[in-house]
Amino acid sequence: MSERTGLDLNGKRVLVTGAASGIGAAVSRRFAAAGAEVIAVDRNADAVAALADELGARARVVDLADPDDADGLGEGADVVVNNAGLQHVAPLHEFPTEVFGTILRVMVESPFRIVRSALPGMYRSGWGRVINISSVHGLRASAFKSAYVTAKHAIEGLSKTIALEGASYGVTSNCLNPGFVRTPLVERQVAEQARLHRVPEEQVTEDVLLARTPVKRLVEPDEVAEFAAWLCGPGTTSITGASLSMDGGWTAN
Repeated sequence: MSERTGLDLNGKRVLVTGAASGIGAAVSRRFAAAGAEVIAVDRNADAVAALADELGARARVVDLADPDDADGLGEGADVVVNNAGLQHVAPLHEFPTEVFGTILRVMVESPFRIVRSALPGMYRSGWGRVINISSVHGLRASAFKSAYVTAKHAIEGLSKTIALEGASYGVTSNCLNPGFVRTPLVERQVAEQARLHRVPEEQVTEDVLLARTPVKRLVEPDEVAEFAAWLCGPGTTSITGASLSMDGGWTAN
């Protein structure tokens, strides 16, 4: 049992996508600490194997850009955490069509297929949790991120539909909506911008990434993981179909 929240997930199977690093790795560690059997899914074979060894979890090497490979992944899962994602930044009129399609396959179609295979088991047991790691970009748009914003808005709609259909079976479905999270991807962006503009990385974080955010700090992956775990604990049965912001006040503006 976790000493932090009293969360006990012994006997529960948790599937986490994009598990090899960042939010996915933090979520995997948090659920493993609560006693869950974790199935860590990622396309990076070495990294996901290392995480699985660390946690005593099961690794699945899957490239979610091929949704056919996602079919059946959710079978037997009590909790599904749809986290895998990627980003590409370009003006819409120059945005590569193949990249747009890839992002939607990874971030919308594969989660649909995973949850589709998980729901029958959740319905039979009378309990299940679908947690979609969305983004502030599921609620707000930014220029030059057409595919990412489209995908995050789509997962919001999918999550709400799952919530409506699963309500009578004890299944909840919610989106977590963090702002910029301290992940390897974001840290690389900060370092590149700092080098290009010849300014300290702290200045890039505050003046560029967090320009619209009142709380001038990045969200930590462990914070997202704790929120995801909380949704599986007591007192959360009526929390479903929600978009739960942890964006430092960005969407309050």
